Amino acid sequence: MTRFGFKVQATDGKARKGVISTPRGEIRTPAFMPVGTAATVKAMMPESVAATGADILLGNTYHLMLRPTAERIANLGGLHKFMNWDKPILTDSGGFQVMSLASLRKLTEEGVRFSSHVDGSKHMLTPERSMEIQKLLGSDIVMCFDECPALPATDAEVAKSMQLSMRWAQRSKDAFGDRPGHALFGIMQGGVTRDLREESAKALVDIGFDGYAVGGLAVGEGQEAMFGVLDYAPDFLPQDKPRYLMGVGKPDDIVGAVERGIDMMDCVLPSRSGRTGQGWTRRGQVNIKNARHQDDPRPLDEECTCPCCSNYSRAYLHHVFRSQEMICGMLLTWHNLHYYQQLMQGLRDAIEVGQLASFVADFHALRAQGDIEPL
Repeated sequence: MTRFGFKVQATDGKARKGVISTPRGEIRTPAFMPVGTAATVKAMMPESVAATGADILLGNTYHLMLRPTAERIANLGGLHKFMNWDKPILTDSGGFQVMSLASLRKLTEEGVRFSSHVDGSKHMLTPERSMEIQKLLGSDIVMCFDECPALPATDAEVAKSMQLSMRWAQRSKDAFGDRPGHALFGIMQGGVTRDLREESAKALVDIGFDGYAVGGLAVGEGQEAMFGVLDYAPDFLPQDKPRYLMGVGKPDDIVGAVERGIDMMDCVLPSRSGRTGQGWTRRGQVNIKNARHQDDPRPLDEECTCPCCSNYSRAYLHHVFRSQEMICGMLLTWHNLHYYQQLMQGLRDAIEVGQLASFVADFHALRAQGDIEPL
């Protein structure tokens, strides 16, 4: 069996191009992971997601444990078979969703007791239970159970939360055990405070993980503060392990994170935007619901090769959005995921030839021009 591994193939400044090896296939980095919260990337067939260039998907422990349950998925052959996706899957720990979605939650040293947002049923999520659920799902990359504190918070509150997460990280590692071919990632916390980030990274490295995530960002602190943390936080982590920035993000967030040494990202934005009439293009965001598109025979992006841009006009997309036809969300989601994967390929290619600065300058210059002029 292929063991989990990571190799850096090229660098340009802090940016890295590499490959993560898993028994289910290779993941080219920097990688963007589409989010398949409930065992589906909304509005997409799995084979369509693969056609956009995605090497890996993200699944959600919290949602899947509540419905249809991890035990049911395991009985049906595991998450890969269940959702018809044979490439790698990363599952988050459930911690963030418990904090943001569950009601009547109670946090203790043991874990979090909460009521389901689906039906009010009572559940207990601990590091050990999170590891059990993710094993039942059969995910290739497992995330430690952690607490993501809501910002703004005092340094004392962030420190207390981070230290709890580090104790949970050790328990997650102990419960994960030895699972050849599967990986466990630790999650750095510490808010926007450098000393706390460094303390968290040291604790994680001492425990030892297959990869490391930078958590607790993209939660409302703003891009400037996020980039401020990313200017130093990845440097606290081992050079020979993948680094994953959780929940990011917009295209310019992704480019800035890659410049700062991040290898993996995920976000619901491409699919959520697609379902609400937003298209992401090389020239920025397009709001297809605007009346300016109703007589426009041109595609979203004339240089894009996705099925949406190859076969459908802005006028058609405007019409089906206004008519509340589901094909609009399907086409825009496909386009958005295709654009994100093309952006990642462009970043990988630029790093490989040492031209990242030029690529980034062109990226920002084209976005600054804004959408094409109306007809």
